[in-house]
Amino acid sequence: MAAFVAKQMVGNKLNAVKGAVGGDDGDGDDKEKEEEAERERQEAIREAEERRKEKHRKMEEEREKMRQEIRDKYNIKKKEEVQEAPPPEPDNPLMRKKKTPEELAREAEAEDQDDFTKLKNSIETQVNELKTQIESKCSLQ
Repeated sequence: MAAFVAKQMVGNKLNAVKGAVGGDDGDGDDKEKEEEAERERQEAIREAEERRKEKHRKMEEEREKMRQEIRDKYNIKKKEEVQEAPPPEPDNPLMRKKKTPEELAREAEAEDQDDFTKLKNSIETQVNELKTQIESKCSLQ
């Protein structure tokens, strides 16, 4: 609304400037007047924007004051603004980040190593069980 009023005011000033100019013999004068009118228009727009921002800042201060009164009345603690973590990768496989060949090779090696480690551990446990069974049956004297 304020921007509209500012534009309307500037438009009126431009019309007044154009109407004041009687002839075409003052081309340099016309340009200066147009530039001055443009500066005034820009200034009016800037002032209107500053007033709008100030109005919204005051309204937000009033709202925050009311919120704080409610928090005090009901003993509610104010939530601290938490920095949001980057969003997780989407479930859609078409939207995920492509992996480099090095990353793929590392993952395959890790999977192979995991399978190998699992197999190794299971064999070791079986050997230990057999060892304890044999030692319990055989007794050295």
